[in-house]
Amino acid sequence: MNQKRVVSIQDISCFGKCSITVSSPILSAAGIETVVLPTALLSTHTGGLEGYTFLSLENELLPIVQHWKKLGIRFDAIITGYVGSTEMIEKLETVENLLKGEETVILSDPAMADNGVLYKGFDENYAEKMKDFCARADIVLPNITEACLMTGTPYREGPYTKEYIGELLRKLAGPRQKAVILTGVYFDRGHLGAALYDVQKDEIIYAFNKRIEGYYHGTGDIFANAFFGAYLAGNSFGNSLQAAVDFTQESIERTYKAKTDIRFGVNFEAGLEEYARKVHGK
Repeated sequence: MNQKRVVSIQDISCFGKCSITVSSPILSAAGIETVVLPTALLSTHTGGLEGYTFLSLENELLPIVQHWKKLGIRFDAIITGYVGSTEMIEKLETVENLLKGEETVILSDPAMADNGVLYKGFDENYAEKMKDFCARADIVLPNITEACLMTGTPYREGPYTKEYIGELLRKLAGPRQKAVILTGVYFDRGHLGAALYDVQKDEIIYAFNKRIEGYYHGTGDIFANAFFGAYLAGNSFGNSLQAAVDFTQESIERTYKAKTDIRFGVNFEAGLEEYARKVHGK
């Protein structure tokens, strides 16, 4: 079987374990050839760290993609995460159109809000643009806050009900989507996980693991790439969802036990070997 190739379109935060610096190793551990298309270069991620440097790479995107086109490079999948501006969203629409083929699978994580509010620097116009951008994807992967913004549903704190989660998932499912995934789902205080709506089967799948209190930066990126890697490696939606929940939870638990500064990201690296075995059924 030919090795699958995915392009990860996200920023590079040199320190902080998020975006491309988690995307590349996790997808690679799943056996997927991972190509990177960086949207920006930052000295650190922006969560709780001040004074970081930022360099937009917006003007480099099209020349890079055009070079790939000349070389005949094809992609089985595309994953996008944090974008940062409405102008960049528009640029990425052009990039996706150039890169995707008939069978290319696209996963989009809107990465714009959490805990009931938009990230700093974003407004309702950005949220609307991101909603339209995600509508082009085969798999959409928002958290609860982002799902509420994208569907006009009032946000509320958990624990949630299956009715509330089901309503959000079905509202998010457009004509292109194969699956919609919600992160940050919980029905009791002791467990946390995700829900997936298989559009073709009209079926909702849940995956949970033990909840660990606290807020840990970069875990959304870890989850998204762990799910996509497992799925691209040939696993079912359900098995991919559980693999991603387990890998993310175990990364958080290692960090919690080590009492590492949570601004620096979680220890996902120590779990890559076990993740690879699970993805490949070993």
